[in-house]
Amino acid sequence: MAAPGAGHEYPPEAVSWLKRDVLLFATSIGATVDELHFLYELHPNFAAFPTYPIILPFKKTTQEVIDFYAAQSASDAGIPGVPALDSKRVVDGERSMTFLKPIPTSSEGRRFELRRRILGVYDKGKPGTVMETQMDLVDAASGETYAKITGSAFFVGQGGWGGPKGPKAQNFPPPEGKKPDAVYEHQTSAETPHLYRLNGDYNPLHATPEPGAAMGFGGAILHGLYSWNSTAMGLLKLLGGSEPGNLREFAARFASPVKPGDCLVTQIWRTGKRDGEEWEEVRFVTSVKGGKVCLSNGRAKMRVVGQRKTVGSKL
Repeated sequence: MAAPGAGHEYPPEAVSWLKRDVLLFATSIGATVDELHFLYELHPNFAAFPTYPIILPFKKTTQEVIDFYAAQSASDAGIPGVPALDSKRVVDGERSMTFLKPIPTSSEGRRFELRRRILGVYDKGKPGTVMETQMDLVDAASGETYAKITGSAFFVGQGGWGGPKGPKAQNFPPPEGKKPDAVYEHQTSAETPHLYRLNGDYNPLHATPEPGAAMGFGGAILHGLYSWNSTAMGLLKLLGGSEPGNLREFAARFASPVKPGDCLVTQIWRTGKRDGEEWEEVRFVTSVKGGKVCLSNGRAKMRVVGQRKTVGSKL
């Protein structure tokens, strides 16, 4: 029996971006001057960081601040067999992204759209409801797909409506008994979420303490996708020579909240397993330094072109 909402498709949504958007994105997730091709539009190899499309469901076509709650409520309305869900109490569950074509540094002169469908909505009882979706970034004229994004959102405390619990989650632990091959440290600041939100994700949960306090987090927390994107930056820096074409897939589960000012530590393991000649499977775990794991189930497929043992950055 299909899960409630499964197969429900939304009308395609137009999305657009400028060079300044990809520059802001790279800066906001910790790109450094040794990666100038992400930070300077006149660099001969100027490129968008490959995970940039993850922000487009929030930004869409606007360059202005949006009402996050109103936008999310409209986006998730009218799913067959699913009760109305409150977007004021939602956090990220998991994200997986596959990179099929390098995105241009600007969408100018082209027409891109997001095509989104529901994979399933699952009732986890008192803790809440999980909604799984797939989104494709498509060139509307050519029909070419540039990136595929699958993910889940967890609607806190909004379960108990009689839906199915859903399938058991698959786990991707690091290799047992093996020390990490590389470590990436990334220091955040109190202002980190305020810079990142300018990409288009204006959830008040990350800007002011009241929503986080109401959800039991004790105040504002970092965007889960901030930790996700900055970790992708670290993997590409340490194993992929900071070249966007060396990242084929990237995924992680959001395990616990991160507070602004925390230091993120990513441990990275090469597995030696290969998908064809090019793509090696990589596992990773990101933790708050001295604290809890915040990204679990981390896995990537990469073209490993070198290996830097450890590196740090600040934002």
